[in-house]
Amino acid sequence: MLYLDHAATTPLRPGALVAMEPWLGDGFGNPSGVHSVSRRAKQAMEDARERAAALLGAAHPLDIVFTGGGTGSDNLGVAGPALADGRRGGVVTTAVEHEAVLETARFLERLGCPLRVVPVDGDGIAGPAEVAAAVGEGTAVVSVMAANNETGARQPLSEIADAVRAAGPAVVHTDAVQAFVSEEVTAASTGADLITLASHKFGGPKGVGLLLAPRAVALEPVLHGGGQELGRRSGTHNVAGIVGMVAAMEAAAADRERFRRDVGEARRRFESALAAAVDGLVVSSRRDRLVQHSHLRFPGVSAESLLIVLDGMGLAASAGSACHSGATSASHVMAAMGVGADEAAGAVRFSFGWTTRPGDGDEAATMVLEALEGLQ
Repeated sequence: MLYLDHAATTPLRPGALVAMEPWLGDGFGNPSGVHSVSRRAKQAMEDARERAAALLGAAHPLDIVFTGGGTGSDNLGVAGPALADGRRGGVVTTAVEHEAVLETARFLERLGCPLRVVPVDGDGIAGPAEVAAAVGEGTAVVSVMAANNETGARQPLSEIADAVRAAGPAVVHTDAVQAFVSEEVTAASTGADLITLASHKFGGPKGVGLLLAPRAVALEPVLHGGGQELGRRSGTHNVAGIVGMVAAMEAAAADRERFRRDVGEARRRFESALAAAVDGLVVSSRRDRLVQHSHLRFPGVSAESLLIVLDGMGLAASAGSACHSGATSASHVMAAMGVGADEAAGAVRFSFGWTTRPGDGDEAATMVLEALEGLQ
């Protein structure tokens, strides 16, 4: 199988698997306990916390909050500041955010938190001035993703953060889930106060993530229970997952130069071959996007039909046009970019990853062209 759906999930990196194995066996202890089995697990987790903090440029290891994945981190990163100290603070976000942010923002709006959603341009990019203009006196949090999960469009995040801080005291949160594997993501490089990561997007295990959240930022927890993570995220820790995630973080950070070179060449070959052979092909968000994303719109083609044929041929990709399985309307990302439903129905996301080699671009293009010929 030629796997080009890394934006959905990635194969586990070998180093992550090796790091996890001890904590799936004899190191099974609950790190909240007091005996030696638990203390051993807690030490492994705290070692991982220190390494994650160093990678993200956190001021202190306890600024890392381990969660159950990107959704949990996004929920805490948006709802936490909005509900802190018993208030109903306002939320500003963009029209192309992941549903984990948008649905949290809409939930908060139902609780009485003012919500402003900033539009984007035809490339899916929000302007710093427009984001800052949406910030009001009561705005508690501004959430802008580092890069889009469908198109790979990169937001001018540091400029947005600067503009927001000039406009008011709001906390800046970013969903950097897609960006981390190929881009430097730190507190300094993003300008964000709160940063969401999800392990399985860069070669770690599923079901674990983190939120970079300085202790000075007041957060109302969204999960209540035993008070783990300094009371910010209750729930028994997934020690094996945490250790595996941080091992994958380190591997991804060390691999970025090679990743960008090989993935960039694979995507160049892939898109060049298709552009030369497919009339009317559109590359979404061409202006500024992650190197691993190739979001293409095929005129007059059903993305669902194309994906079924490709799967049968041994190529895995995903539709970039449906909000949910079975939906016929354009995704909220495509709609926000001004793409009509008919055109969006032919959108497919091909996402390359750490296992990609340059020749995969040639092979993928050949398979797509063959599939298109068969559909026509």
